[in-house]
Amino acid sequence: MGIKTALPAAELGLYSLVLSGALAYAGRGLLEASQDGAHRKAFRESVRPGWEYIGRKMLRSWMYAVYGALAVMGTMGPWYLLLLLGHCVGLYVASLLGQPWLCLGLGLASLASFKMDPLISWQSGFVTGTFDLQEVLFHGGSSFTVLRCTSFALESCAHPDRHYSLADLLKYNFYLPFFFFGPIMTFDRFHAQVSQVEPVRREGELWHIRAQAGLSVVAIMAVDIFFHFFYILTIPSDLKFANRLPDSALGTLTVASTTGFASIVLGTGDTAVNMAKTLNSWSLQSSGEKQTINRYVYNHIGGEHSAVIPELAATVATFAITTLWLGPCDIVYLWSFLNCFGLNFELWMQKLAEWGPLARIEASLSVQMSRRVRALFGAMNFWAIIMYNLVSLNSLKFTELVARRLLLTGFPQTTLSILFVTYCGVQLVKERERTLALEEEQKQDKEKPE
Repeated sequence: MGIKTALPAAELGLYSLVLSGALAYAGRGLLEASQDGAHRKAFRESVRPGWEYIGRKMLRSWMYAVYGALAVMGTMGPWYLLLLLGHCVGLYVASLLGQPWLCLGLGLASLASFKMDPLISWQSGFVTGTFDLQEVLFHGGSSFTVLRCTSFALESCAHPDRHYSLADLLKYNFYLPFFFFGPIMTFDRFHAQVSQVEPVRREGELWHIRAQAGLSVVAIMAVDIFFHFFYILTIPSDLKFANRLPDSALGTLTVASTTGFASIVLGTGDTAVNMAKTLNSWSLQSSGEKQTINRYVYNHIGGEHSAVIPELAATVATFAITTLWLGPCDIVYLWSFLNCFGLNFELWMQKLAEWGPLARIEASLSVQMSRRVRALFGAMNFWAIIMYNLVSLNSLKFTELVARRLLLTGFPQTTLSILFVTYCGVQLVKERERTLALEEEQKQDKEKPE
């Protein structure tokens, strides 16, 4: 079954109606619960009125590397700056030897030094003074520095003819908008952009950038207001209150609490302390970190991700590094194991579907029915991913509560209802992918010479 398989318009309309109605109904229940619980004693320390967001102005030009270094020195102290320079020089020297395994190994060792005692305690002593965000800035600046330096070293090994210098690394690492919190732009992309004397833009690209920026601002405001009225990061901490939610509201809360990573950088009705518990998993899943891990580890080992053994090796290596990045502890071990298993389980199921008898059964189905069957399995896989990540983003007890309510005490009505609503959502996502694929095909046809 190809991605271009279409379904009847009436069927897609039904899916849209079901999904919209279900979200509206469940959202109403969650909103009422949030407002009723706003004055609970358990909520007082983590909920405050009003909301805020922090914006960052993007900077351009190599001169801002100096500005970034001075800003880091002024914030964290000169000794912390020298500490990071030491890690930069170490990975730069490793890049001169042209051995990728050495660069990756040294990068992981540097990352481990910021994640495990006794080295983390020793290095944190380089920070001057004491202030509220000291620990957050220390871990953010240090960890992202190691990732950036590792990217530089690996790109240097991959392209020895380009002769990257230490100055190139420093410009890359101390680009202030990305320094403390990322995201990570791999060195090759960064260097290609800053090396342009004059930006080269396609016709209409500037308008597209402005339109995307406008949509992003609208989305930020919408999410900010949403989190102000729906305390999705506070309710799971009060199990007695969460247990009184209707099944539909509990399901919506579960999905929202695992996909609401944007609240971390926005600031909402929930306080920053309460939202910080989702920081680790969100930060790795942001586009930059994901791109870095994919480029240098996951795709490098797994290739096309179609063979069982290479995929197993790729996922194990990826989540080993992920565990180190997040900070080794029991909950991270569990989160990494579940997600590593989930990725491999998807491939195993795909291989099983390609097995003779099952492949013949699917071949006997129409392409529309095949899409429906795959969407059903996609809905079940979606909830498996939600449960894997719920463990780390909330708590094991809340995960047990959700599993019990939605799978056991709510079976079959709640279980099948939520599965059907999710199925509708998956079908709408597939339809969007189909539309984009057709648009891309038409664009390529127009670009072909006659």
